[in-house]
Amino acid sequence: MKRINITDITLKKLSQDREVSLLFREKTAIAACADSLGVDAVELAPIKNTREDTIIYKTITQNISSAKVVIPVGFTKEDVDIAYECIKDAKFPRLQVELPVSTVQMEYIYHLKADKMLEKIAELTAYAKTLCDDIEFAALDATRADVDFLINAAKEAKSNGANIITICDDAGISLPEEIAELAKSVKDAVDTSVYVQVSDHISMAVASAIAAINAGADGLKCAMASKDALILGELSDAIKARGEKICAETNLKDTKIHASISDLLENISHESYDSQNTVSEKKKILLDSETTLSQVAQAAQILGYDLSDEDCGNVHKALVQVCEKKGAVGSKELEAIIASSAQQAPSTYHLENYTTSCGNLTSSMSQITLKCGDEILSGVSIGDGPIDSVFRAIEQCVGHHYELDDFQVQAITEGKEALGSALVRLRNNGKLYSGNGTSTDIVAASIRAYINALNKIVFEEV
Repeated sequence: MKRINITDITLKKLSQDREVSLLFREKTAIAACADSLGVDAVELAPIKNTREDTIIYKTITQNISSAKVVIPVGFTKEDVDIAYECIKDAKFPRLQVELPVSTVQMEYIYHLKADKMLEKIAELTAYAKTLCDDIEFAALDATRADVDFLINAAKEAKSNGANIITICDDAGISLPEEIAELAKSVKDAVDTSVYVQVSDHISMAVASAIAAINAGADGLKCAMASKDALILGELSDAIKARGEKICAETNLKDTKIHASISDLLENISHESYDSQNTVSEKKKILLDSETTLSQVAQAAQILGYDLSDEDCGNVHKALVQVCEKKGAVGSKELEAIIASSAQQAPSTYHLENYTTSCGNLTSSMSQITLKCGDEILSGVSIGDGPIDSVFRAIEQCVGHHYELDDFQVQAITEGKEALGSALVRLRNNGKLYSGNGTSTDIVAASIRAYINALNKIVFEEV
């Protein structure tokens, strides 16, 4: 039985498919999921934002325990250095030189003739080899290339240190037998590993993959989710059903694949892609321990907060402490830091007690008692669930309605007695005030967060 190497390209494909970039936690979750499913390599997307991607990719690299980490090296030696810096600490790093071999892409995208492209392939491959032993050459748009030139490019890459040649069907219209013939031609001409990246543009990805295996391909590129890639779960099912027939097997953990991928995709945002700057900019927030005060203030403004110099300093100090343990934080974590570190105010309102009741047949009803100085304030309200009803009861106590801009809840410890953290954002006169509360009782945590934000509003109004 021949073992077929599987490279997961989900991160790369989703970065191409989506207008709104994946969140930091989503990228790390995708890589970790692929590693747990037994893929041989996890391929990262090309570097776009050097500072942001370096942070993310170093984190991913640290979390991958079994698979190789593959990163495209760009078009210059400087790009190669940046790419290697991202994955140099991986257990099994691999640098990928990816360049087009079709005339249309060489001349109209890279503005290079065939001979100059061969020189660029040799240059980048040789330089990458000085940094890393494992080098892959990915021949982009190979199915539209002249076969002789494709073979020359593969030979050039191999002679300069590449140990893997990948044939990419970017056009997506090749038939299985055409993919097989191309894979066989390259395999016969170049005595090294040949991988194939097929497309599902015409719904023939699995058939093309099987044909490539029969023609001698050593590896396949798959994605857990994508518009037109070979889907990991579908390939796994095919190999499981007919692997003995084609004398092929993989390291994939078949029994885990569908459940794990389903759970993963549920946690990846599927919102319609909004082109508004506020959405995309908010998702781009990624801060680390080297973040400056001005960068903190800018990120806070994107979230809607206008921090004073003192608050900005407090948030920056808390941010550095968190990043020393976590590495980097995104927009949600920054909001929690702002809620707990900025705009601190004396406690005008104190929670005395509360009761709430709810069920599937009746509306939720809550009673809450607050203390303001020597005055005892009580409110009773019904609502759509216990959180809504306690917030309405608080409004009865203070005699004012504030716009609830955002409400978030998450567990910050594990187990049945997990400590819950709630974040509340209230808007008053166009300005945002955030409050944070923690408790093993999530309703109590939400009440404390609301009162924390309320006290900031009251303090500023005095």
